Amino acid sequence: MKLLATVSALVAITGTASQAETLRLLTWGGYAPDEVVRLFEEKYPDIDVEVTFSNNEEMIAKLRATRGAGFDLAQPSHDRIYAAQLEYGIYKPLDLSQIDTSVMQDGLLKSVKDNTTIDGEVYAVPHQWGTSGLMADITKAPDINSWDDLCDPEYKGRTSMRLRRTILLGMAFSMGKDPFAAYGDLAEYQKIMDEVTEKLIACKGNIKTYWSGGDDLSNLMLSGEVVASETWDSTAYKLYGEDANIVFVPPETGALAWIDTFAIPAKGEADDAAYKWINFVLQPEIVTMMSASTGALASVKGSIDLLPDDKKAAVKAAFDDAAIENLKFFVNIPAGIEDIEGKSLERIKAASQ
Repeated sequence: MKLLATVSALVAITGTASQAETLRLLTWGGYAPDEVVRLFEEKYPDIDVEVTFSNNEEMIAKLRATRGAGFDLAQPSHDRIYAAQLEYGIYKPLDLSQIDTSVMQDGLLKSVKDNTTIDGEVYAVPHQWGTSGLMADITKAPDINSWDDLCDPEYKGRTSMRLRRTILLGMAFSMGKDPFAAYGDLAEYQKIMDEVTEKLIACKGNIKTYWSGGDDLSNLMLSGEVVASETWDSTAYKLYGEDANIVFVPPETGALAWIDTFAIPAKGEADDAAYKWINFVLQPEIVTMMSASTGALASVKGSIDLLPDDKKAAVKAAFDDAAIENLKFFVNIPAGIEDIEGKSLERIKAASQ
C-alpha cells in the first residue's frame, strides 16, 4: 500500500509539473524586468516566463520566418502591425473580453485600435508609449530645439544621432516636409528622403559618433563628449536623474511619438497566459516598476503619477501642454517605405566611413 501511495504521489506531482506552460515573450529590453517576472510567476506558479529581447525589425523577421510561431506574446510598435499582418499574417485577432481595457488611456487605446484593426478584428492594445526627439546638456547647448540643430557648426564634433529611420523622419520635418503625408506616394517619399540623405551626409562632420544603444549614448552625454543628440525620451529621463542639466527637448516641429503594444502571434500556444501577463503588468504597482525599468510611460490612466519620482520630474521638465499637443504619432508604414529608408541609411553610413 505504501509503495502504491508513493507511486500515486509521484504520478500526481509529475502530472502537475507537466501541465505548467511557458509564456514566451518577444519584447523590448527593459519590458520584462526580473522582479516583474518573479512576481508574475509567484502569482501564477503554473506559468514559466521565457523572455527574448528584440526590436521592431527583428520581431517582424522572427515571426515572418516561422509564420507566427515560436512566441506567445509580442510587443511591436503600433505602426508596425498593419502592413506586416496584411503581408505575412503573423498575428491573431485579440479577444478584448480577456483584457481590462478600462484602465487604459482612451486616446492611446483608440489610436492603437484604429491602426491595427483589419476586417473588424483588433490585433493590438497599447502598453508603453513615449517619444523620440532631442537631448541636450543645457549648460553646453542651451539653444538646441530643432533636429537640424544637430548639424549646427557651433556644436561641431559634439553631437550624435542613431542611423535609423527616426532621424530621417525628424530631419524631414525640420526641413519643412511632412514625411507621413507622403506615405501614399512613393515617388514623393523618395524625393523627400533623397533631400534628407544629402542633408545628413553633409552633417557627418558635426557628428562625434553614431550611437547604437542607450548605454552608448548615456556614456557620451555623461562624459561631456556629446552635448546634444537625437534620442529616445526614456534615455534622457534616466540621465536627468543623474544630472539635471541633461534634459529631453521636444523638437519645435514636434517629438515623434510611438506606442508599443501587446500582440499575440498567429501560432502562439499560450493565449491564456498572454492575457494574464497583459492584465498583470497594467496594475498600478507593476506600472511603477515597469516605468522604472523602461523609462517610458504606461498606457494606463494616471500614468505620470505612477512614474518613479525622478522620472516624473524629468517628464515635467521636458513637456508642457503645447509640446504634448504638438506630438507627431508614427503612422502605419505602407509597403515600400522601409526599402526607401533603408537605402537612404546605407548611403549615409557609407559616406560616413
